[in-house]
Amino acid sequence: MVGRGGSGGKVVGAQAQDAAGAGGTPGAGARGDAGAAEPGAVARPTSRDVARLAGVSHTAVSFVFNGRADGNLSAETQRRIREAATELDYRPNAVARGLRSRRTAVIGLVTDHIASSPFAGALLRGAMETAWEHEHLLLTVDSSGDAAKEDAAVAELLDRRVDGIVYAAMSLRRADRLPKGLDRTPFVLANCLPPEGSPHAAVVPAERAGGRAAARLLLDAGHRRLALVGGLDDIATAERLRGFRDALRGAGLRAAAEDVVRTGGEISAGYEGGLGVLDRPRPDRPTGIVCYNDRVAAGVLHAATRLGIDVPGEVSLVGYDDQEHMAAFLNPPLTSIALPHRTMGEEAVRLLLDAIGARRAPEARVRKLECPVVVRESVGIGPGARR
Repeated sequence: MVGRGGSGGKVVGAQAQDAAGAGGTPGAGARGDAGAAEPGAVARPTSRDVARLAGVSHTAVSFVFNGRADGNLSAETQRRIREAATELDYRPNAVARGLRSRRTAVIGLVTDHIASSPFAGALLRGAMETAWEHEHLLLTVDSSGDAAKEDAAVAELLDRRVDGIVYAAMSLRRADRLPKGLDRTPFVLANCLPPEGSPHAAVVPAERAGGRAAARLLLDAGHRRLALVGGLDDIATAERLRGFRDALRGAGLRAAAEDVVRTGGEISAGYEGGLGVLDRPRPDRPTGIVCYNDRVAAGVLHAATRLGIDVPGEVSLVGYDDQEHMAAFLNPPLTSIALPHRTMGEEAVRLLLDAIGARRAPEARVRKLECPVVVRESVGIGPGARR
């Protein structure tokens, strides 16, 4: 992993082993092009060692590890070569193979606040595992939201000849600027919209559809007066509110002005907003609440408890984010709309690798990924449900 800023951290790189394994010409001695070993060091196995053990030519080994075996070698010969390589724990030299193919099998990921985001792990796991499945390494840089560090990180990754870069944001936003040099390599944006008037490949959550799904869940349970609590001055809030209003409009309903309260995104904001919509006579309060996120939902639960209002008996809640270590452990366990962070990581890397393989830029369009509903126990039957 590259440290913050990209220039002073530890970098995972390919180790030179044997240029001949990638189709190169071996040097003198049994170690091929890996060079002389340090005194007392154990020599790494070479492609010539594999050839001797398998009883084949060195060229045959090169065919197998350069993807040229089909049509040149029998299936039995290929099997013997791979078994010999496994027995010797041989790996082809990625550096030499990269020189030959003009690729390094390494991609970069630059992000803004990975260390402070509860969702970063899922996006990273999706990106790393997809890269690994395609025999690529992922180098990750956390810029802490510093534009100069982002520029330095991209420059460092380009110097290391990465095949492409994923640029990821902690929370959905539009990139006012992209790091300098990013356009010198294939790249995909994750959880981040391209700058206005600058089309690029991006994968983001379908936030409007998520807000619609949250409200639809409550409407389908028989709730007719809904509230939306929490929110910030950001894209996610605006899109979720649009989806919320879409669902109500589709049911022939509208939310009262006093039932849409933008109080923030933390537990305290949920508590404040929850008191605002629930501390009313029963006929005047909503029976279903969509919350900006799961932290806000936790605050609304606290407010309901203080007011003696049962959840989900008297009021139902739907959260958003499906935050790990929180949503499932509230009382009652929270029904929530999950953000597709892992899928974003997977899809961003897949799009990038497809473009690299085709030797073209990724298709410049924004892909919106579904936000799944995770049903738990915070939604009950509303007064409008059919009996």
